[in-house]
Amino acid sequence: MPHDLFVSYSQPDREAAFALVQQLEARGIKVWIAPRDVSPAADWAAEIIDAISSARLMVLVFSASSNDSGQVRREVERAVHKQLPILPFRLEDVLPSKSLEYFLSTQHWMDAFPPPLEPHITRLCDYLDTTLRGYAAHDLPAAHRPARDTRPADNAEPAGSVDAAHLRLLEVELAKHIGPVAAHLVRRATQGGGDLDALARRLAPEIDSEQERRIFLEACWRIGKGK
Repeated sequence: MPHDLFVSYSQPDREAAFALVQQLEARGIKVWIAPRDVSPAADWAAEIIDAISSARLMVLVFSASSNDSGQVRREVERAVHKQLPILPFRLEDVLPSKSLEYFLSTQHWMDAFPPPLEPHITRLCDYLDTTLRGYAAHDLPAAHRPARDTRPADNAEPAGSVDAAHLRLLEVELAKHIGPVAAHLVRRATQGGGDLDALARRLAPEIDSEQERRIFLEACWRIGKGK
C-alpha cells in the first residue's frame, strides 16, 4: 500500500522514532515503520524493500546507534538506489560513518538537539507536512511514480520458465553485489517471465556500479552456457 514516509531507525532509538510517527499520523501523514507494519509471517527483507519502493520520502532517525547499524545502512542504500529522498533527523551531534557518509553527504540534515525532543519533532512534522503537500506525481522520481503495466506479452515465456537450480545461481551472483535482498528481487523478477538472460537483464539495474553490472551479466551468461 502506498504511503508518504518510510521511517528508518535502530532499536535503541525506537522511542524517538515512534514518538515521531505518532505526531506524523496525527496530521494524516501515512507512515511505514517496522516492526509495526511488517505483515505476520512475512519475508522481512521483502517487506522492507517494497515499503521503500512505495514511499515518497525516507526519514532517517540518526544517532550513534543507527550509525553502526547494518540494517539501517542497507535501508539507506536501497533508498538511494531507488532515488528516494532522505531526510536525516539527527538525535545526537555525531557524524555519519564512512559507509553512510557516501549516501548522506549531500543530504539536508535536521537536528533534534539540545533536549527536549518534542519541539524538534514538531518542527520536523511542520516541515514534512509542507514538503509532502508540495509533491505532485510528476515531481516524484521515476522509480516512485505509478508503475506501468509490466505484464509479459502473450507470446512471452511464462513465469518459472527458468529452473530452480539456475534461479539459485542467479540469486547467488546478484547477492555478491547487493547482499541478501537479492533473493527477494530474483523472486519478483521471475513474475515477468522470460529466460535466464531476460531475468539477468531485468535484475542488472539493481546494481549501482556499471563495472559490477557487467561482471554480473557475464556471470549469468556463463550460468546459461553451463560453464
